[in-house]
Amino acid sequence: MITTMQLTGKITRDTLMPLEAYAKWRKVHKPEVIAHRKLRTVHLGEHLTVQFESELSMRYQIQEMLRIEKIFEEEGIQDEIDAYAPLVPDGTNWKATLMIEYPDVHERRRELARLIGIEDRMFVEVEGHGRVYAIADEDLDRETPDKTSAVHFLRFEFTPAMRAAIKAGAQVKLGCDHTNYPAHVTIPPETLASLAGDLRD
Repeated sequence: MITTMQLTGKITRDTLMPLEAYAKWRKVHKPEVIAHRKLRTVHLGEHLTVQFESELSMRYQIQEMLRIEKIFEEEGIQDEIDAYAPLVPDGTNWKATLMIEYPDVHERRRELARLIGIEDRMFVEVEGHGRVYAIADEDLDRETPDKTSAVHFLRFEFTPAMRAAIKAGAQVKLGCDHTNYPAHVTIPPETLASLAGDLRD
């Protein structure tokens, strides 16, 4: 029986913990996972949050869904894997969850209408290289003609030269050039060090 969270490079049914084992593991390790997710979170202005995902964050997400929903049947477990495993970066990219956050419901409705297409205007810019725009919502279209979704899934695909530059310590910016939300920020060094670990040469 698996009693700890093992990073194997591929999330499968056989590499997940049974519910009882996960409940014990969670009591001890939840703060570590929260710290890991916080490290890989970048805020862009007041209303955009980008959570860069990892195998650890997605394993935790799947295990949490199984725990909350009390899922122990093969089909249900596979459904959760199918939903979240594609968000694990696979060596040439970063994958992220974009959250558009407006606490006031009326303001949120208005801004989501103004921000249609924002997911396609998210970019990463590696020092010395051109911008890499996000490939958004590959699983399903999250936009309607009237508004964008408050949550999007992004993939930033890098060339070998960009990957080498990131691993060598180049500065990297995260930004958005949507007309109604222009913003960019330099990714902090400690966050970038974690993200560089997602990339292979």
